[in-house]
Amino acid sequence: MAAIETEGLRRDFAGGIVAVDGVDLAVEEGEIYGFLGPNGAGKTTTVRMLVTLLRPTGGRATVAGYDVADQASDVRKSIGVALQEAALDPLMKGRELLQLQATLHGIRKARGDELADSLLDRVGLTKAADRRVGTYSGGMRRRLDLATALVHEPKVLFLDEPTTGLDPVSRQAVWQEVSDLNDEGTTVFLTTQYLEEADMLADRVGIISDGKLVAEGTPEALKAQVGKPHLELSLASADGVSVSSEGNDAEEDKAEEVLARFGKLLPPRDGKLLVEVAHGASDIAPVIRALDDSGLAVESLDLVEPSLDDVFVEKTGQHLEGDDDAVDGAAEPEPAAAE
Repeated sequence: MAAIETEGLRRDFAGGIVAVDGVDLAVEEGEIYGFLGPNGAGKTTTVRMLVTLLRPTGGRATVAGYDVADQASDVRKSIGVALQEAALDPLMKGRELLQLQATLHGIRKARGDELADSLLDRVGLTKAADRRVGTYSGGMRRRLDLATALVHEPKVLFLDEPTTGLDPVSRQAVWQEVSDLNDEGTTVFLTTQYLEEADMLADRVGIISDGKLVAEGTPEALKAQVGKPHLELSLASADGVSVSSEGNDAEEDKAEEVLARFGKLLPPRDGKLLVEVAHGASDIAPVIRALDDSGLAVESLDLVEPSLDDVFVEKTGQHLEGDDDAVDGAAEPEPAAAE
């Protein structure tokens, strides 16, 4: 049984706005699923339906085996949710907040106290347990929010852009915790503004654009769809001067003849010769040897792998807004009619 499954999931808003248009998903138990999309693509609306904050207007969805529309209470008992904007009372202490969360889930006090201590240790907040949340850094608040989502030991965890706006150290800490949770069997549905995050953590990735799922697969399979790795190289003459800077067309033509043996030649760029290679790094040494045997010296050589950004651009026509660390932490806006 899939941990998350949707068939024709749809959400319309007043004024003829279609935010989610027939999305089919199947997230297996124990999987980390990365969900990507430009702002306004329907990403947040999809998540809100899956966590029962918004009712679908078409299709169906089940989470942990329960229908999100007809069995919303059972869904909520089975999931943990850490939204982008953590709703944490700044006047409460970290330990108090976790104990309160346990009480709200009907967990007895003794067990709740044990869980609070265990989760504080897990997310590295033991020393700050008795400080008011208002004194926590952004990374500490995000880790505490993650801990509150884990109090009732959910089967499925929804993380909505969990590291947006965090410094690199805090981001790595959250990544490690997500990975550890998944190793223990927790299914994770992750929306993110960072392609590196999806590439590192996700077993599979889905890309939504204009309310439709436009691509889905493992990061490796998706990257393979947009092209093979390619080598970028420049040649040097015997005196060490770049052939491209001398404008030596004969040498470049000779090099292209050699490179064509290894794969498809791509248009030169910035004075460098480009060739697709089928086997990536293992093709570097044979290429250099072949050029050397032809009397051609290599000044520089780089192996360029296709990236998830290449996939994202091809499928959506856009770059992911937050992937350059210049994010402002803003969540995807809902259509005006949703208010």
